[in-house]
Amino acid sequence: MAIDSRFYASLGALTLESAAHLSGAAFSGDPALAITGIAAADTAKAGQLAFIDGDGTGQASLSAELDVVVVSEGARARLPDGVSAIVSSLPRYTHSLIASSLFRLRETGPSSGGSISSSAAVHPSAIISPGAVIGPGAAIGEGTTVRPNAVIGPGVQIGRHCVIGANASVHCALLGDHVTLLAGARIGEAGFGVMPGPQGLEDAPHFGRVILQDRVTVGANACIDRGVFADTVIGERTKIDNLCQIAHNVVLGRSVIVAAFGGISGSVRVGDGSMLGGRVGIADHVTVGEGVSLAASAGLFRDVASGETWGGTPAKPIRQWMREVAWLNKQTAAKKRD
Repeated sequence: MAIDSRFYASLGALTLESAAHLSGAAFSGDPALAITGIAAADTAKAGQLAFIDGDGTGQASLSAELDVVVVSEGARARLPDGVSAIVSSLPRYTHSLIASSLFRLRETGPSSGGSISSSAAVHPSAIISPGAVIGPGAAIGEGTTVRPNAVIGPGVQIGRHCVIGANASVHCALLGDHVTLLAGARIGEAGFGVMPGPQGLEDAPHFGRVILQDRVTVGANACIDRGVFADTVIGERTKIDNLCQIAHNVVLGRSVIVAAFGGISGSVRVGDGSMLGGRVGIADHVTVGEGVSLAASAGLFRDVASGETWGGTPAKPIRQWMREVAWLNKQTAAKKRD
């Protein structure tokens, strides 16, 4: 998907040659090729720069429109004909360096007109409490309440009859109607993207969004990170408890329940109507089907089919887990008698 200009300002296109020059990397292809955007390798359009980590053997299918990519020398030979390359020993770092020269995150900035930007659109019936900040280009819908000291970032769109709790912050996000954020919720911060750089570990920039659909509730001090290139999406009527962490590029379906202290890693998919007990943790890129139940404190590392109930760490079907727990209890009791 294209970078949303409401949240990220374009700094202008780069040529293939100038992009490679930023990091001192070698390149192959037309030096004048225009790089106008960034994307993941499997969704990139013409002119959007992607990256492939490692030797490329574990890479998902490449977009048919991909025409420029940052790769290691080992992965270069695996590229389709006609795809230009910037060659780097640190492809993700090089890609991030170039991406940061193409786009920058919009900032609220100083305002001489008070805490509500003159370019924000606030419905006359909305209630903006003392200390709240509404950034440039933001929109607040009919009947919505923004409580004290909340921060609504540039370009954020909030629908009708929402409640934004005290000290909450919302950035790079689109909210539907009747959305409730309790106090201290953090929506749209960058995710935990860590990559190796020349001097050690670096934070990877994020250029995606958060989408909260109608009647979503997010608990106090919960965090929902924006996507890297695409969106983090929370479906209609999904309810997230206090102190939960939802990472970048996660997609939760409709009417999902995430109980307190839940932690969902990047790019997880959870189907409609699933229920996650307290302290459930899900590893990255796992797919959970519809109507799944995960018992409290379950640690899930693999996909779960629709309608199943799992528990334990590592999580497994509930009957298997309970048999194993019963057997273990029996063995320890027998040793005590001995």
